[in-house]
Amino acid sequence: MRDLWAALGLVLVLEGAVYALFPQAMLEMMRRMQDASPATLRLAGIAAVAVGWAIVWFARH
Repeated sequence: MRDLWAALGLVLVLEGAVYALFPQAMLEMMRRMQDASPATLRLAGIAAVAVGWAIVWFARH
């Protein structure tokens, strides 16, 4: 359970850093996402899950 909390905290740190360092770029990315199709967003989400899963798997083994 501690690993889960550590992982969630790390996600918040990384995402917060991106918003703090590049606020204008994040706004532009959000505007572009509104124009993307649901299928494109779904595929990007699946890809992010797969890459994240692989990183965790390689880090743990």
